[in-house]
Amino acid sequence: MKIKNIMSENVVSIDKNLNICDCLRMMYKDNLSRIPVTSTNENKKSLVGIISEKDIANKLGSVKYGNLAPSHFHVSTVMVKDLITVDADDDLTDVANILIEKNIGAIPVLSDGEMVGIVTKSDFIYLCKAKAYEKVSVKDIMTPDIISISANDRLIHARKVIMDSGVGRLLLTEDNELAGIITSKDIAKALVSFRKHTPEKHMASKIKELVAGDYMSTNVQTISEDTSIPELADAMLETGYNGYPVVDSNDQIIGIVTQSDLLKLIYEMETQ
Repeated sequence: MKIKNIMSENVVSIDKNLNICDCLRMMYKDNLSRIPVTSTNENKKSLVGIISEKDIANKLGSVKYGNLAPSHFHVSTVMVKDLITVDADDDLTDVANILIEKNIGAIPVLSDGEMVGIVTKSDFIYLCKAKAYEKVSVKDIMTPDIISISANDRLIHARKVIMDSGVGRLLLTEDNELAGIITSKDIAKALVSFRKHTPEKHMASKIKELVAGDYMSTNVQTISEDTSIPELADAMLETGYNGYPVVDSNDQIIGIVTQSDLLKLIYEMETQ
């Protein structure tokens, strides 16, 4: 199957000269985790990069950019310029392998050098509804190594753990119990608000007072280890969640399952 058969054709893009506040508003409005970046010259748009919520969280929390206000962060400053693209006629298994190997969430799709779509990990999920996947359960593909921090840890620590580990979300605990979950988008939103409302001279000291638990999502939905892959796919498509903590029969958390785990399974099944 060609990647053009599952890609999203209605691509939302953003101009490189807009600031990250505009970018985050677009992400919230359209429920996007990343957006292709374009540059306009003589009324023609050219693809020049891609920006994700993780990129925004990374830049806003870095020492290098000091006390700059969010309005001073142009998309061009934050975006990834070393862009990976695929052709519309590329095989979906080849594209899945690129997403896995490069640990990225989306790839712009080109045809004759022009962007005609974008493919994300979530675009592959529909494939998991096929009958062949019914024999596989969540416990077969989940990641047992759970990355978590305390809800009392600093927000900048949560950001560092996400950056260092290459994940998109962290579980937060209190008294050894699951208290919530925090994502790159939560951190980016918190840091934008902080920079907007904190006087420049106080930023360096005040940022250390931000606590991860104040920005986490509570009432986290979990999924049973015995859930079939088609059922997991249905849950992800219905809720828009790209990851779930996995629980055993005693409701104890034993792992986490994400779109990346599904993508690896799809690659294995489709290349057999």
